[in-house]
Amino acid sequence: MSVRMQSSEESGETVHRAGFACFVGRPNAGKSTLTNALVGHKVAITANQPQTTRHTVRGIVHRPDAQLILVDTPGLHKPRTLLGERLNDVVRTTWAEVDVIGFCLPANEKLGPGDRFIAKELASIKKTPKIAIVTKTDLVDGKTLAEQLIAIDQLGKELGFEWAEIVPVSAVGDKQVGLLADLIVPLLPEGPALYPDGELTDEPEQVMIAELIREAALEGVRDELPHSIAVVVEEMLPREDRPADKPLLDIHAFVYIERPSQKGIIIGPKGKRLKEVGIKSRKQIEALLGTPVFLDLHVKVAKDWQRDPRQLRKLGF
Repeated sequence: MSVRMQSSEESGETVHRAGFACFVGRPNAGKSTLTNALVGHKVAITANQPQTTRHTVRGIVHRPDAQLILVDTPGLHKPRTLLGERLNDVVRTTWAEVDVIGFCLPANEKLGPGDRFIAKELASIKKTPKIAIVTKTDLVDGKTLAEQLIAIDQLGKELGFEWAEIVPVSAVGDKQVGLLADLIVPLLPEGPALYPDGELTDEPEQVMIAELIREAALEGVRDELPHSIAVVVEEMLPREDRPADKPLLDIHAFVYIERPSQKGIIIGPKGKRLKEVGIKSRKQIEALLGTPVFLDLHVKVAKDWQRDPRQLRKLGF
């Protein structure tokens, strides 16, 4: 078993590489946090409950020797709804198209049936190199980490494949995140950059804004509404009659929930919660766009949208 700790050898020749990698793992294994740490900019929605990443958010890591495009997929899980099935299809399609797959396994949780379910799926994808990434190492001691590394190595052997690398990282503590990029790059195909320098994601702005609003709306209510919230940005228009040096962007967005009883949870007493969601997400949207924003939020009920094909299409799934 080769476990990588920090030691980066410089090779003599300079070859430019560019390609795609995706992080997989059961929900809440630290995939989005790792994407953000590598890109150094918040592009993927992170929240403390499963199933928060719905869209394929690409983070782009620019380096002198390479361009690494990270595709962040939803967590693969046993589907219970039509939305769940569609998310799983998205995952498998993505795996077939990337150059490297990083399997995220939290250091602080023993391998479970969910991990084995994903590892089995990975074993059927023969050609793509697979890196095991042990996340959240800041939460465990050395002995626990060593046990986890051995268990992960063993898991590959049981299923008949070998990990290209096994890398312990802490995205929160910024430990070995740079090393992870160093190990992924040699597995990418040679070629020029695929995106202009400076771009951090190719996700349309409206989708990113909707994700930021959704993240703020989920905070504090994840137990009551784990993933029955969808956000659609209806329109973004520059406010007319504003001087050029004081622009204002009007954003009108709808927060969709599944049942009328959930409306009160999102809005809160006397609208207090929705106001907090608006303030929090507006700050993040302004940081993303670099311009002042007026955010107009409304809550709507879309009955059982996760099970209705027509509504799923309307809400962008």
